[in-house]
Amino acid sequence: MKRRDVLTGAGALALAGCAGPQESAGPDGAAETFEWKMVTTWPPGFPGMQTGVMRMVEQIETASGGRLKIKVYAGGELVPPLEVFDTVSRGTVEMGHGAAYYWKGKSEAAQFFTTIPFGMTVLEMNGWLYEGGGLDLWRELYANFNLVPFPAGNTGVQMGGWFNREINSIADLKGLRMRIPGIGGEALARAGGTPVTLPASELFTSLQTGVIDASEWVGPYNDQSLGLQETARYYYSPGWHEPGPTLELIVNSDALAQLPDDLRMILQLAAATLNETMMAEYTARNADALAAIEENPDIELRRFPDDVIRELRQYVDEIIAELVARDPQAARINTSFQDWRQKLARWTALSEKAYLDTRSL
Repeated sequence: MKRRDVLTGAGALALAGCAGPQESAGPDGAAETFEWKMVTTWPPGFPGMQTGVMRMVEQIETASGGRLKIKVYAGGELVPPLEVFDTVSRGTVEMGHGAAYYWKGKSEAAQFFTTIPFGMTVLEMNGWLYEGGGLDLWRELYANFNLVPFPAGNTGVQMGGWFNREINSIADLKGLRMRIPGIGGEALARAGGTPVTLPASELFTSLQTGVIDASEWVGPYNDQSLGLQETARYYYSPGWHEPGPTLELIVNSDALAQLPDDLRMILQLAAATLNETMMAEYTARNADALAAIEENPDIELRRFPDDVIRELRQYVDEIIAELVARDPQAARINTSFQDWRQKLARWTALSEKAYLDTRSL
């Protein structure tokens, strides 16, 4: 379970060779089998997230030779989408999939393990989690809830969201009712808006009927699948609030302890594989969906004004400073997070950013 054991690039290939010599035996001498349940925060068949989870459990069953079978329930099928954390923590089911910032009511520090506004990109987040001690801190935090987390998906930098009004200054956020979670939502509140937490299944109707005035979700791929392009005129970027959002597989600690070593490794590698392949899917599908959105004459792509971004950044800095002042565990995590971001800043500037700048010349 040590972080150096988490293999990403070779994850899919390694899965094929995991089962076999370490099989545990039941009372009758036969290989012991396990049948688990898993709940997610995503709608049934939701592309990228729910479909990615389904691929992952298929890989686990195949690689284990059928010794670990997992039945997946989408959000609302067994429990409401935002009750995944508690359901797995109690051991009602063995596994869940969602995003850590949904559970800020349980632990505000959990938000660092999804994304922090103006924080790290997917490459930087993976570097911190796998090589910078972030995963160790995440597991230490979740141990308080009888859970073991695994990075299990990322959508990359998101869009800023769909708006039924133009945003030309920070004053235009005043009175805005927007679906936006986590610290991004707190920043909106300080700008005079009202953040609302809603699952994906409720976004279309809420925007269409005026229950909310704006909504961020992910990006063109998922936004189009929800029909959000039919609910608002203005589509803003960049996604300042979610630069590299990591999704999580959470496993009940007691259930995980019952698995033999080889099944634990299969589960771990399957999560790491999803963490890699989901990003590849979103990179490809966002490009396709964006092209379709840009052809729609009823939609205007906009960029947030620089002064709005600067004001939001100031609010975010204030919120994080207040959080770490009242929560010692959040302070430890934030120190690690910020140190890693600072460590990578120079290399990112000389590599990814420098290259992209030259490509646009």
